[in-house]
Amino acid sequence: MELNKKGLARVGAMAAVLVASPSFAHHSFAMFDAQKTMTLDGTIKEFQWTNPHCWVQILVKSPSGDLIEWSLEGTSPNRFARSGWTRNSLKPGDKATVTFHPLKDGTAGGSMMTVSVNGKVIGDSPPPQ
Repeated sequence: MELNKKGLARVGAMAAVLVASPSFAHHSFAMFDAQKTMTLDGTIKEFQWTNPHCWVQILVKSPSGDLIEWSLEGTSPNRFARSGWTRNSLKPGDKATVTFHPLKDGTAGGSMMTVSVNGKVIGDSPPPQ
């Protein structure tokens, strides 16, 4: 079977769509409740400056005194950098206040909105995209 230029273009277009499709999957934020905003005070455990999105692990004391680890998803390192963040903006042990949209399933996680350390907001904490 021989492909003409038109057939080859169709095969190329289909391949491009198939290859590009998985890249859209990580951009869904349907798991977060954008109608709710939570604020927590805690201690930074880890700041992950990674693609496609950065992550903050923060330890928060529960009413019973137990430490609960929250995983908060941020935006890309590139977008954070354009807002004034660096890979060293948050360090383990920093006392921080975070605002975020929580996960709909109620587990300890969410989509980061703002982070402040010592009362100072870091960058403008753009929402993930």
